[in-house]
Amino acid sequence: MRISVFGLGYVGCVSAACLAYRGHEVVGVDVNPVKVDLVRDGKAPVVEDRIGELTAQVVGTGALRATSDVAEAIAATDVSLICVGTPSEPNGSLSTAFLERVTEQIGEELAVKQARHTVVFRSTMLPGTCLELLVPILEKASGLTAGPDFGVAVNPEFLREGTSVKDFFEPPKTVIGEIDEATGDIVAALYEGLPGDVFRVPIPVAEMAKYADNAFHGLKIGFANELGAICRALGLDSHRVMDVFLADRKLNISPAYLRPGFAFGGSCLPKDLRGLVYAAHRADVSVPILAHVLPSNDEHLRRAYELVVRTGKRRIGLFGLSFKPGTDDLRESPLVELAERLLGKGYDLRIYDANVSLSRLMGANREYIESRLPHLGQLLASSVEEVLAHAEVCLVGSTDPAVLAALPRGGDRVLIDLVRLPDADARRTEQGYVGLAW
Repeated sequence: MRISVFGLGYVGCVSAACLAYRGHEVVGVDVNPVKVDLVRDGKAPVVEDRIGELTAQVVGTGALRATSDVAEAIAATDVSLICVGTPSEPNGSLSTAFLERVTEQIGEELAVKQARHTVVFRSTMLPGTCLELLVPILEKASGLTAGPDFGVAVNPEFLREGTSVKDFFEPPKTVIGEIDEATGDIVAALYEGLPGDVFRVPIPVAEMAKYADNAFHGLKIGFANELGAICRALGLDSHRVMDVFLADRKLNISPAYLRPGFAFGGSCLPKDLRGLVYAAHRADVSVPILAHVLPSNDEHLRRAYELVVRTGKRRIGLFGLSFKPGTDDLRESPLVELAERLLGKGYDLRIYDANVSLSRLMGANREYIESRLPHLGQLLASSVEEVLAHAEVCLVGSTDPAVLAALPRGGDRVLIDLVRLPDADARRTEQGYVGLAW
């Protein structure tokens, strides 16, 4: 393909050189004449492993050249990759000034170009930026319509400085947010043959994917460092502890617990988090991440409660009560906490959980529920149908097959999904369906 790459910083320089190496005809574009001259001389404008030799090679073969002329670049290419910076403003917001400027310039050139062009945003930007800000700029400047007249896509990069060339050729995944299938096909062809799964998704999903990655990377580093600080204060070798932690590929280093759902609870997680944070405080170690895990969990529970409040209805049916499926353990169950909040605000509540029978509850489990929901016997229903007959609002905190089979579709009853039902995608368009975090 004939490709123009706007912005010759780390992402743009690496993308341009690597695409040229893969056989494409690439034009690098930048407002900085120093960067343009460096590329013209076969030199990389950034310091990065392998990029110097790669740039010299592809410039030498004529596969990569550079210019500061936007009109020339658009006229000579069929696809434009936008790799300009999106720095933080002093208040933490994202600056889109460079993006807007380049987008307007490209739009003006599309107005006079006869052939169809595809604009691919590779810059990191928040969900909504492309469709709500940049596409209108393109359409206004060009007088054309995105989709029918020109292609638009978001193709976030997952390149690490220091290993970005290696990461380009060995990506963990390729993400393509496409305005239409034809545009997605063009972007996918740029990376054909590279390893990793390819995700073709709506444009806002592609925008969010980069933020999900980087937020989790920061969270992991912060978690490891806070745990290391606690270990040091307690006289432990943190690396020995993490060797044990990392050996668990079933729960620790895995997809486990990484699907949005309801709040966590049970007899272990809350207790152990409180204990660890207490130990850190006793050792005069500040652990802001660990200290805010339980408050974050409480906030998620509050979101569920607020969804009920917004319905304006008073008769509530709750499906599920134990802290996880397949158990009758009610200790620190978020569903018990939710039921307690609803009762405290005067809601008329009925509960169904096939695993919970008041007569079978024993020991600490019984003591806990008697202290939190002393009138549980009056709230428990013997069947799904009994709860459905009562409820104006159904709170679904269980994936019990009997519950799933009986849940109504559409109608006047509100269904608040706390677990992401198996048919959630189909239900999302139905009247009354509300997902907690999706």
